Amino acid sequence: MALRDFDPDTLAFYAHEARDYAANGFTGIGRHLDGFLDRLAPGATILELGCGAGRDAEAMAARGFHVDATDGVPEMAALASARLGRPVRVLRFDQLEAVEAYDGVVAAYSLLHVPRAGLPGVLRRVWRALRPGGWHIAIYKTAGAEGRDRLGRYYNYPDEAQLRGFYAAAGPWSEIGTESGEGRGYEGAAARFVSITLRKPD
Repeated sequence: MALRDFDPDTLAFYAHEARDYAANGFTGIGRHLDGFLDRLAPGATILELGCGAGRDAEAMAARGFHVDATDGVPEMAALASARLGRPVRVLRFDQLEAVEAYDGVVAAYSLLHVPRAGLPGVLRRVWRALRPGGWHIAIYKTAGAEGRDRLGRYYNYPDEAQLRGFYAAAGPWSEIGTESGEGRGYEGAAARFVSITLRKPD
């Protein structure tokens, strides 16, 4: 089956591994999150795509932001709901229909699972969901060629130039910044990451 908007095997992995992933994943918030939140006005409304067990959503809410936490895997959404003490929506990226509803869209280590063929369309949905002047951040693993890790999860693995191209095709942005670094993922292997931060024009 050709992959388009999502990879069923990757969703199935997170459904099966939800509790273990939540228990053994990173314990602190994403290192790019605080700097991104500093760009937003107090009390801004944020959409989180792929919230996992709710770690970053909890931190954003603690800073006074209104957070719409979502995940494409019901099992993950249930864990996040228990952590946050409120419902968390089950939403795949390709189901996002909001129009100018959010001041920020956060996608930490989640959009990296969107098949390359469907990524421009998903990013157009992100652009459309942002209010004028809104900010978006996403973090991707980068390797230059799409593929799967040893756990069978699909990754789009763009390099920085490819990533900028995907976003340029999604809509106009007034500011774009990228930052690369290295770390280790859930499977324990070393990986190179690139974060991208963008602002929708006023």
